[in-house]
Amino acid sequence: MLSRTRVYAFAIAIVVISSPAMAASLPEIETSAKNRVPACVTPGRIGAFLKSRNPSLHQRYEDLGVYYMRHGENLNIRWDMAFYQMVVETNTLRYTGDVRAEQFNFAGLGATGGGVKGEHFKTVSDGVQAHLEHVAMYAGKRIDSPVAERTRKVQEWEVLVPYQRSLSGPMTFTQLGRKWAPSDRGYSDDIQAIADEFSSSFCNAPDPRPEQVALARATTSTASNSARPVAKKVETVATAAVLAPENSDTRSGLGAGSLVGLSKSAQTARDAAAQTPPAIINEKAGDSASVTAEDKQPDPIKTAMAAGQAKSVEAKPVPGKCRVWTASYGGAKAIIIKAPGDGMVNYTVLDVHTGKEKRQADAYIAAYAKGGETIGEFASPNAALDKAFELCPDK
Repeated sequence: MLSRTRVYAFAIAIVVISSPAMAASLPEIETSAKNRVPACVTPGRIGAFLKSRNPSLHQRYEDLGVYYMRHGENLNIRWDMAFYQMVVETNTLRYTGDVRAEQFNFAGLGATGGGVKGEHFKTVSDGVQAHLEHVAMYAGKRIDSPVAERTRKVQEWEVLVPYQRSLSGPMTFTQLGRKWAPSDRGYSDDIQAIADEFSSSFCNAPDPRPEQVALARATTSTASNSARPVAKKVETVATAAVLAPENSDTRSGLGAGSLVGLSKSAQTARDAAAQTPPAIINEKAGDSASVTAEDKQPDPIKTAMAAGQAKSVEAKPVPGKCRVWTASYGGAKAIIIKAPGDGMVNYTVLDVHTGKEKRQADAYIAAYAKGGETIGEFASPNAALDKAFELCPDK
């Protein structure tokens, strides 16, 4: 798809010479009980891995692993292998071929060589989603309203159907590679080499940012729990806050499958993944609220991240009675909403979509934060959480 620097050229040459017909045996694209993403592959370790291979990595990729996990789990595919594919395609985000970094095109979609740069996507999240949707399409999934134009065309023209029908079982990443890069005999070997490098160097290392797992799963748990009965009050990400009655104090769903509390200083990703009962991010001992069965139904996400620089917030820290929450519409930007409630000051970090900040903030305030106001706008949830904890210290 896109010109790539062969980082493992010497090792690959040995494989090809010794066994030209053999290619790395990569796993099936779709996840199953026997085909899961290894637990050690986390957004935090992914970030550390990228920085180890590319010390000059741009800060725009700070949450790249979050998006691979989020969109990958939503599509039920081996997003870890797709991530390794991205490392191969972009030369660890150095972009030494036709595609440029500002395109947010992580898999060379539409880049057919000869200077053709391929598709452009608006955000890092959109680019990751486009990549993973294209991978999922190879496995036979029907993608409704795909992000990438190339995915739409391949689906409409049924380009892959004959190949898919020729396979005796579920498609693997090895089989994907034969179509994705038909002239590159070492494509699957390249992907396997990256996977092996990550596994040997990072799987046994501490996760530098375990809280990113909770952020990644903020908008995917609904999909993974789709077989369970869901309360009628739960709506889609796009409409939940808008449809919530203004006189209701119930916090209904914004696309999350469960409410997850995370202490900035103490909680771990394992705690969040276990879907613990709802909790305030920085609650003090004895402050935990009681939770009913109905309360545990999908709600606005209350998870935490901490990193980045805030754009501007004039509010002063509240040292005593305050709480930090997060909620998500699934967007890449974030705002902080300050609102009174339960005798405390509540700071909610709300993920919003670019261009819809005010509308989504107003809808959320009307439904869940009456009397609230927007006090800051940020380029990422990380930066917003950093500022929120500055305003309401975790002590």
